[in-house]
Amino acid sequence: MGEQEKTSVMFVCRTAPYGTIFEQEAIEAMVMFGAYEQDISVAFVDDGVLALKKGQDPSLLGKKNFSMTYMILKDDFEISHIYVEKESLVERGMSESDLITEVEILDRNALRQKMNEMKAFLPF
Repeated sequence: MGEQEKTSVMFVCRTAPYGTIFEQEAIEAMVMFGAYEQDISVAFVDDGVLALKKGQDPSLLGKKNFSMTYMILKDDFEISHIYVEKESLVERGMSESDLITEVEILDRNALRQKMNEMKAFLPF
């Protein structure tokens, strides 16, 4: 049997961390999809960019800090690309230096092009 072609999947993280269970569910799903050797990308847009902000301390909310997980996703779980929408950063007064891990910053149109190349989306 030949090698099966990988399916390109993009997780789209739009919600702020810690206010919902979306971030935790997204991370668990990324790990699960990574185990099946899919071509996985993650895009952070809107309030989702806040998940990558340095210096988070959600302990006052009684929540775990998931931001450190994004530092290992690319290497340990074979995430192909981590994209951040430039406009979402700017709208929240952030820049690349505010982020906890290396990402590819794309403007809205370039990110939309990347999305059009995907076979499947998983919004969080």
